[in-house]
Amino acid sequence: MLKNYFKTAWRSLWKNRTFSLINIVGLTVGMTCCLLMVLFIQHELSYDKFQENGDRIVRVIMEYKFGGGESNKGNYTSAKVFPSFKQNFPEVVEGVRMSGTGRLVRYKDEVFNEKSFVFADSTFFQIFKSFPLLRGNASQVLKDPYNVVFTEAAAKKYFGSIDEAVGKIVKIGSVQKEFLVTGVAKDIPSNSQIKFDFLASFSSFGPPMDKTYWNANYTTYLLLRDQASIASLQAKIGPFMAKEMKEQGADVYVNFELEPYTSVHLHSPYDGFEPNSNIKYVYIISAIAILILVIACFTYINLSTARSMERAREVGIRKVAGAVRGQVFWQFITESLLIAMVALMLSILAATLVLPAFNQLTERSLDWKGFIKPQVIIVCVGIVLTISLLAGSYPAMVLSNFQPIKVLKGVFKNSGSGVALRKSLIVFQFMISVFLIIATFVIQKQMQYIQNKNLGYNRDNVIIFDADQKMIEKYPAVREEFRSNPDILAVSKSYESPVTIRGGYSVYRNDQTEQQAINCTGNPIDEEYVPANQLEIIAGSNITKQDVKDASNEDDEKNINRFIINEACAKALGWSAKEIVGKKIYLGSDRPGEVKGVVRDFHYASLHTKVQPLVMFPGGWSSTIMIRTTGTQTKNTLAFLESKWKSFAPHRPFEYRFMDEDFQKLYTSEMRTAKVFSIFSGIAIVLACLGLFGLSAYSAQQRIKEIGVRKVLGASAGQIVLLLSGNFLKLVVIAFLIVLPIAWYATNLWLSDFVYRTSIGAGIFVVSALLVVAIALLTVSIQSVRAAWTNPVKSLRSE
Repeated sequence: MLKNYFKTAWRSLWKNRTFSLINIVGLTVGMTCCLLMVLFIQHELSYDKFQENGDRIVRVIMEYKFGGGESNKGNYTSAKVFPSFKQNFPEVVEGVRMSGTGRLVRYKDEVFNEKSFVFADSTFFQIFKSFPLLRGNASQVLKDPYNVVFTEAAAKKYFGSIDEAVGKIVKIGSVQKEFLVTGVAKDIPSNSQIKFDFLASFSSFGPPMDKTYWNANYTTYLLLRDQASIASLQAKIGPFMAKEMKEQGADVYVNFELEPYTSVHLHSPYDGFEPNSNIKYVYIISAIAILILVIACFTYINLSTARSMERAREVGIRKVAGAVRGQVFWQFITESLLIAMVALMLSILAATLVLPAFNQLTERSLDWKGFIKPQVIIVCVGIVLTISLLAGSYPAMVLSNFQPIKVLKGVFKNSGSGVALRKSLIVFQFMISVFLIIATFVIQKQMQYIQNKNLGYNRDNVIIFDADQKMIEKYPAVREEFRSNPDILAVSKSYESPVTIRGGYSVYRNDQTEQQAINCTGNPIDEEYVPANQLEIIAGSNITKQDVKDASNEDDEKNINRFIINEACAKALGWSAKEIVGKKIYLGSDRPGEVKGVVRDFHYASLHTKVQPLVMFPGGWSSTIMIRTTGTQTKNTLAFLESKWKSFAPHRPFEYRFMDEDFQKLYTSEMRTAKVFSIFSGIAIVLACLGLFGLSAYSAQQRIKEIGVRKVLGASAGQIVLLLSGNFLKLVVIAFLIVLPIAWYATNLWLSDFVYRTSIGAGIFVVSALLVVAIALLTVSIQSVRAAWTNPVKSLRSE
């Protein structure tokens, strides 16, 4: 019986090849999207789940504020947190302090600037047991200062094989300190928030830096006794820190929050050793993929019910021959199953082919082998069965319910309920398509707003170099050499570029006892920082070379500090920009100085956040060199810089980036979402039109005699096209009107994440409506024009 079902189903599909092709293509595209999303979701949800102790590990988040100011939070702590918590809280079994930073690594004559270099306590492999060592003892590899563990890939890169690595001496950092390779770790899985190529002992930093809670430059993870300890420990931290900070005064607040290790990647706003993802974007992309599959299923239902008149006689003959309703029902379910199985096989092939492009879009390293995992196979089977039952059930019930007497007499007519269903499904299909198009336009408009907004600094034509101590020591000579090139307009050194400034400080109006402090962001700069980044000074003047010297005395008591602040800082301190120039303020509790200039507020963080108080001060540690060029001879300028770089910094490779690239990284998630919406909205509208094309073709075929009569009576081709297209266009317009408020609400909700955002004007909705109507009209008109041009003699000829 089953064999007969499949044989009959295959014959029917082959006989109606056009409709079968439309259904298979639609379902293949929908399934392909779903398969790719299954891989992506599986990968995202599996983040850090492989860690044996994952449910007992927490990451520590620091929160601090001064007086009545706003609090600052981040994934940083001082080195004191781990030993203090372990000593005072029985819930804490162990902990590890980590610091990720780029480091120069030299072995023999080869030197590389390695970005994934991490320092960690010797307890690292005790806590993260699922990072296995291929060589070395887990309890010993990070025990002593200047020990380093290579990953498998890094060991092969430097030594050729992992067997040659242990015992080798490598030189690390600009001072080329010798480190002993004590172990080789297995390469870190792609679904891990902690990633490194090199892991060095935390004690390499020198004597313990665990005297205060303020030197917050490290990431701290704690291993607790059990998962239930998270809540009990969190309840104790607040009172404990209030007691610890009591001597600092009532206006100083420091506290710590615990983040479950396995929830960091999708639920934390604070990045780790790689940028976090967001569960919201996982939901959005998943929903879009499902909606596309729904559109494909609706196309199948529409075409199947529309063709019910053609298959009515077939059903009638089957029932007269003895077939019961159940047999007819399962015959058509089998057809649906066969289409779904063919579509699944094609979708697996398609998903494998487009996987590299999908990896580039999602910035992941998904593998085609994921398709053969048991959970993915179960999902595939579930999708096929779901499509077969949901997409095939209604057509099967309609067809199996035909009464053979009426059908064979020729008095059977397509039911009104079937027509209503098809119209409803068309409306729903285009609701999805219109929503995605509007969302795409809004996201693209916000991205354009970000790109074109006046940020308060000029990010174009600025080259950035990461500098080490050796380079900074030679900086005066380096700057003079660089400035000798006429295409170089300015050279500046600072700790951070204006794209992202993160240093946390406090600032006081007069002295630390007369007024509560306000939180601010700080950045050490030189005298060319303002002109190099084209910041606008609205009051006072820029610092000078002499100001930098005055702030850089070896004797701190002789330092003279002159600050550049932004408008937000002046306002927070209670002065206008003009009033605050020349006023004395304190940066922290031990750095007095006066305000020399005020710059117009510029966005030194993403547009998700409001511009906060900022203090820029001369001197201090620098790690960034910025070079503003004319932009007319970029290739020649880079060649010039490389030649000079080799003479001043032969110890490190010539590596650079443009400031505009750093700016783009602030909006990686948004740009990825924009790409996803653009691609999927295109797919959705194509699938919706594919179904519309099939229905319009069927409609034109069913009304072929009516069209012939109308043409004989004098109807023009244009009138025929309007007749056939009008009903479909009405459905598209209805879909637009229904989805309009939904799209407006959803896009406004997404924009609310940005403090600085574009507006949603009526133009977006007008353009979206015209675009959808034009596409639908073009789709329907193809069949309408063909029917209108058909010779009425042929259409009216009797069978």
